[in-house]
Amino acid sequence: MSSFQDNGFKFTAKEVHEMESLTNKTAWDNAGFEGSPPNSPFKSKSSFTNIKCSKTLPCAMGLWSTKLTENTSNNPELYIKTTLRELLVYIVFLVDICLLTYGMTSSNTFYYTKVMSNLFLSAASDTGVSFQTIGSMADFWSYTQGPLLNGLYWTKWYNNDSFSRGPHSFIYYENMVLGVPRIRQIKVMNNSCVVHKDFREDITGCYNVYSLDNENKAPFGLQNGTAWTYSSEEQLGGSSHWGKLTVYSGGGYYQDLKSNMVESSAILQDLKDNLWLDRGTRAVFVDLSVYNANINLFCIIRLVVEFPATGGAVTSWQFRTVKLIRYVNNWDYFIIGCEIVFCVFIFYYIVEEILEIRIHKLQYIKCIWNCLDLMVILLSLVSIGFHIFRTIKVNIILGALLKYPEAYADFEFLAFWQTQYNNMNAVNLFFAWIKIFKYISFNKTMTQLSSTLARCAKDILGFAIMFFIVFFAYAQLGYLLFGTQVENFSTFLKCIFTQFRIILGDFNYDEIDNANRILGPIYFVTYVFFVFFVLLNMFLAIINDTYSEVKADLSDQKDELQITNFIKQGYNKALTKMKRKKERIADVQKALQIGSKELGFEDFKNNLKGLGHSDQEIADAFSKYDYDGNKILDEEEQTRMKEELEEKKVALSVEIENMGRNFMCPNSTHAFTQSKDFDDDTKSNKIANKANTGISDEEFQSLAHRVIQLEHLIGNTVSKIDAITIKLEIMERNKVKRKDMMGKLLDSIHEDARCGHNGQVGNTEKE
Repeated sequence: MSSFQDNGFKFTAKEVHEMESLTNKTAWDNAGFEGSPPNSPFKSKSSFTNIKCSKTLPCAMGLWSTKLTENTSNNPELYIKTTLRELLVYIVFLVDICLLTYGMTSSNTFYYTKVMSNLFLSAASDTGVSFQTIGSMADFWSYTQGPLLNGLYWTKWYNNDSFSRGPHSFIYYENMVLGVPRIRQIKVMNNSCVVHKDFREDITGCYNVYSLDNENKAPFGLQNGTAWTYSSEEQLGGSSHWGKLTVYSGGGYYQDLKSNMVESSAILQDLKDNLWLDRGTRAVFVDLSVYNANINLFCIIRLVVEFPATGGAVTSWQFRTVKLIRYVNNWDYFIIGCEIVFCVFIFYYIVEEILEIRIHKLQYIKCIWNCLDLMVILLSLVSIGFHIFRTIKVNIILGALLKYPEAYADFEFLAFWQTQYNNMNAVNLFFAWIKIFKYISFNKTMTQLSSTLARCAKDILGFAIMFFIVFFAYAQLGYLLFGTQVENFSTFLKCIFTQFRIILGDFNYDEIDNANRILGPIYFVTYVFFVFFVLLNMFLAIINDTYSEVKADLSDQKDELQITNFIKQGYNKALTKMKRKKERIADVQKALQIGSKELGFEDFKNNLKGLGHSDQEIADAFSKYDYDGNKILDEEEQTRMKEELEEKKVALSVEIENMGRNFMCPNSTHAFTQSKDFDDDTKSNKIANKANTGISDEEFQSLAHRVIQLEHLIGNTVSKIDAITIKLEIMERNKVKRKDMMGKLLDSIHEDARCGHNGQVGNTEKE
């Protein structure tokens, strides 16, 4: 059987055929592509080297060598080394991004949010009204003049002693209110809707649902101060808010409270007495910002009460607990170092992707892993940019707040984008973890997930069309049947999520049954039967069958990359180097066994030269112990040389023994010795033990090593001879074919000549 050898890896023709059959391409091709692109530098190793060392891609590109920038198509050892290097570098990057992401979060954020929400949402007034139970405008005023003021201003200890810490208010004695709270409302115009002609005599006013076109911007009431005159979103520096009913603008009529309870209570009473809330009011916002220095966290609070056109009130809230001041304690300074490392990694990966794009052009984006790389880099760059913006913006806001402590501290915009920043980092970290599959996909077990999804993608797509036709049909049916009575079916979007919850077993059947006693049970039973029992099981069957096919195919294939063989080979090389070093020490010891008190350089050189050592090695070993430089080793120098050589020899023996113990566990000795390299050593040792010829272990190991080298040289020579023989056979066949063709051509010419077709003969000669 013919074979070839490449960089220490020896393969038979059968093994090469098996590797090529795995993916219908060369086994060590780049994983992201099916063959090299038209202008790819992977045409030959020499051309690729020229490209790397050209002006466009300098030789420094070796720092960014990857599977897509190196020619690994015919070099499995380089493929393994490059893969392991990429994996190790990426693991360091992943650890760094995890430290950054978790470094900006803390378990204290949850407890801080819980404490603030319990204070402002659950606390009740003397009439029993809490924020969550507000159902009218009267309830709103009862809440603001009771639980809201009591929560904002803590003026006494639990023993009724007075509590005062300067001009600022402290919630729970620890959380400083930044600036002052603000109350803002949004109104709609009268006659913004059309009253039916039959009711126009009885209904004189009509206030539509909120929209930008219906928003009231005219002064009302006392018509003085910000509470009675409209301020635009640009003037307030605010932003729109997505409530439960609709989206509200950032403008409106606002009133800032004071830093003490007495003045704030008087302001609220004045607004109530002058009917600040009326039929046109559609939403009221209570905004405040709190800072806790103990845990270095901000809590930006927004309480929203929406007054729909139907009457009544709907409450909602936002508690954004964020860390806006980043660098305070030692852990924060450690995070600075991680951020610097993160920036270095992003620069490193940017250069890497640029090099890969320049090599592969448009072929680069055909691989999903390359697109994921670009996504991670893009999100990281946005994260770095926002981090710089956030640091500058916080300093500006805090600087203005220190100058005017009685002003409203608007952290709402910054808290919103900080939350989006955290969400973006969470998504980026998710993609970063998923990207690990790119580096471990060399093993067939690791490719089962991606192979299964890729193979059944068309079947799932066709099934999804059928599934969602039925699913959306039931969603519309549920919305029309139960939307007026059941909250979970009140909107079409809620119907969709409610049906997914029914699939998972989370539903309230009584609500459906009470809404419609006839069609409710029919809807529920038919939906569960068709969607849960039929369609969902068809979906699982598609994936299950495809997974079985993929697993069966992979079981018949060999791993494209045997990483254990690479590790064993590295171990064998290290062990061989140690043994050769030990052999050289033994040779020097033999040269010192002459017995004379003085050993000259020429005698020392002749003894070692016969053992195969080079002149440079002999000169270095001799000069190391020739302290006086007279080219003669006296008795004292020889003694010191013997002692040091013996110590090195013992240390090498111990190191070789430890390497064997660490690499080969006792229970796997048989399996380990089945590898070819270690078979050679084991058989050689057995022969040495049986021979009993008096040859030392060092001499035998040296001889065995040279025999192995000779075997490799002979194998390489034989493979070259085989290649030449094959080429000669091909050339011989081509010559025979040419002779046959020429013979046929001459016969045709003679036949045409006999028949008298001179024109045809001329054409044949031209051909």
